[in-house]
Amino acid sequence: MFRTWFKTAVRSFTNNKVFSFINIFGLAIGLTCFVLIAIFIFNELSYDRYSANAKDIYRINLSTIGNGNVAVYPNVDYAVGEGMKNAFPEIKEFARLSPATDFVKYDDRKFKEDKLAFADSNFLQLFSIPLLEGNNKDALVQPNSVVISKTLAKKYFGNADPIGKTLVIGLHDALYTVTGVFDKVPDNSHFHFEAFLSITSWHVTKPSWSNLGLYTYLLLNKNVDPKKLAAKFPVLVAQYVVPEVQHDMGISLAEAQKSVNTFIFSLQPLENIHLYSHTKYEIDPGGDIQYVTIFSVLAVFVLLLACINFTNLSIARSVKRAKEVGIRKVMGSARWQLVKQFLSESVLLSFCAMFVAVLFLFVLLPFFNQLSGKQISIGYLLNYKFLLALIALLFLVGILAGIYPSFFLSGFNPVTVLKGAPGTGRHKSHLRGGLIVFQFFVSTTLIISTLIVYRQLRYMQNKNLGYEKEQVLFLPDGRLMGDNQEAFKQSVLKDSRVVAATIARSVPADNFIDGTEVYPVNEKGNGTEIHMNIYHVDYDYVKTLGIQMQKGRYFSEDFGSDSSAAVVNEAAVKELGWSNTDPIGRTIVRSGRQAFKIVGVMKDFNYTSAKQKVAPLMMLLGGNRGGFVIKIKTADVAGFLAALKEKWNSFNPQGPLNYVFLDEKFAAMYAGEIRTQQIFFVFAIVAIIIASLGLFGLSAFVIEQRTKEIGIHKVLGASVQNVLLLVSKEFLWLIVIAFVISIPVTWWSMHKWLENYAYRINIGLAVFVIGGLAATLIAVLTISYQSIRAATANPVKNLRTE
Repeated sequence: MFRTWFKTAVRSFTNNKVFSFINIFGLAIGLTCFVLIAIFIFNELSYDRYSANAKDIYRINLSTIGNGNVAVYPNVDYAVGEGMKNAFPEIKEFARLSPATDFVKYDDRKFKEDKLAFADSNFLQLFSIPLLEGNNKDALVQPNSVVISKTLAKKYFGNADPIGKTLVIGLHDALYTVTGVFDKVPDNSHFHFEAFLSITSWHVTKPSWSNLGLYTYLLLNKNVDPKKLAAKFPVLVAQYVVPEVQHDMGISLAEAQKSVNTFIFSLQPLENIHLYSHTKYEIDPGGDIQYVTIFSVLAVFVLLLACINFTNLSIARSVKRAKEVGIRKVMGSARWQLVKQFLSESVLLSFCAMFVAVLFLFVLLPFFNQLSGKQISIGYLLNYKFLLALIALLFLVGILAGIYPSFFLSGFNPVTVLKGAPGTGRHKSHLRGGLIVFQFFVSTTLIISTLIVYRQLRYMQNKNLGYEKEQVLFLPDGRLMGDNQEAFKQSVLKDSRVVAATIARSVPADNFIDGTEVYPVNEKGNGTEIHMNIYHVDYDYVKTLGIQMQKGRYFSEDFGSDSSAAVVNEAAVKELGWSNTDPIGRTIVRSGRQAFKIVGVMKDFNYTSAKQKVAPLMMLLGGNRGGFVIKIKTADVAGFLAALKEKWNSFNPQGPLNYVFLDEKFAAMYAGEIRTQQIFFVFAIVAIIIASLGLFGLSAFVIEQRTKEIGIHKVLGASVQNVLLLVSKEFLWLIVIAFVISIPVTWWSMHKWLENYAYRINIGLAVFVIGGLAATLIAVLTISYQSIRAATANPVKNLRTE
């Protein structure tokens, strides 16, 4: 029986080569996209689940409320983790992590490492990161201990055993003993470090609660409700945070007690961090559950498009297979036997498509990794679980694609079909039309969505940021100059290619910014406390970056009192409640009871991503050791960089020259948006290819059925254009319906997507017109080949066709 079904299926495929190619190729593309996106989704959903205790680990987040705005931070102060563990028996363990960037030296090897982190002694155990060498339990117990990755061990020690050897870390030449080696932090983790240093190396004399700094994780006991636990946290705020705020800010106890409602600790599940946490201060850039949802839907739609092609073409071919069905029924075949025959053909075809799809997967996986930012290896495709899933998908697609055609074809009345009138009902025509509408609805929606994502990305990239980023270099290791920072700056300024230079710790597009709580001093007392970001600068910062002043002045060497002055942005003025009054000359007080007089107001500039509103910012003079910002104007950038390196080395710093262009840092902020645009673009192309393949095959069958009609029109004098319109109009009105349906769906979904951006485009009518015209043009070009071929054929030959 199976042998007969197989032979019949092969004969059917070879007798209809175009149909078979379109179905196999279309299904293969659909399956390839579906599998690749499924891999991406499973990878995104697998983040931070590798720990044995993952379900019971929570990160402590901090939310601060000021003037109605909520700022969320994923890191808290030094004392918070231990204080919570001591206060609540529901907490089994705590562990802290503090990222660091510093120079590491061994013998003559010295490199700047940006994947270092200080961690508690139980951190590796908590996150189930095993050691290849050393003891996991005590590797980070002693001060000045360090556990390094296998890659770092090879980099510094070659093939020698690293255990017990000493690394020199930092500018003060601190000695750290290697006590362990691990393979690597899993790829699907929200942090990736090459070395963990013992946090006991720190000398903290008075642990505090009210600032930021360490990523702190709690391991809860089994069956503890994290919401009920978090509800107890305000008690600790009242006990520890309020006294610190009162002391640091120099305010009354009653005023400080407001912190109980504005200083909120919360718990975030470890498994949710990657997809659900979107703060500016994440250790590594995270994913987004919204994109996982979008791509899941798109993957299913692309697979459905491929299945629809099979269904549509099978229905269209019903004329050719009708007599076969009739004869089989007359010869005694039951309907269930025909259903099995047609389903077996569908499964066999999907098997062929899956074979092609697997070849595509092996070829496309490196490009997919580049597109998605993943590091999925070929070995993943050879995993037995993946292969079993492929087989299950093969049968699912085969049955899904063939279920309707098999019941449709097997239901023909043998008497009717043998008389030459096979199932030419309105139901078949409506279903076929509905499937075409669905295909081009998906294609049009993707085309329009791609255009909107592209426009939003262009808008953010070309938005007037309020500062200059072209040909601006940032040298982050200015501290290596020690007391020679100013001398180096003046030396750089002597180069005619240098427009301006400044010493600064921060530049726009930095992830980590200094910050503090401040309150305004008003005539009637202290105003509402807000969080203020801080840039530590010198006298040339605004000039170097081209930042515009809105009111007052910038720092000047002519005013000795500027050491206790501040320059704030417009957002800060608004948050401080001074929108309707002149802020110049007014006073703000920061943590530590430091008072600053405002001497100038800058125009707002986007110092973080355009996804976020410009937040309050103040610039303070001094305390800016850390980096240089250099504005240049030259076509010979390579020549300038060579001269800069030579000048850098002439000052004998403790490390090599490192630099980054500001426009590169800016572009890196939008890596996620660029990736989204590219994925939408790829999906749109795939959907168009699949829909066009189906339309091509369908138009070929329709034209074949109307061969005599076209011949009669030609004999009666119809032109090629007339015949083209005759054939095309049946499909074009379906494309128009698909376009009309796509408009509200696309507008709503993209409007929701754009709500994630503080600065965004208006969608407008143009993108819908362009998308609709593009889909229509693609459909016309797809149909035209078959139509023109039919229109230019000899009408006499057409009229002789049976």
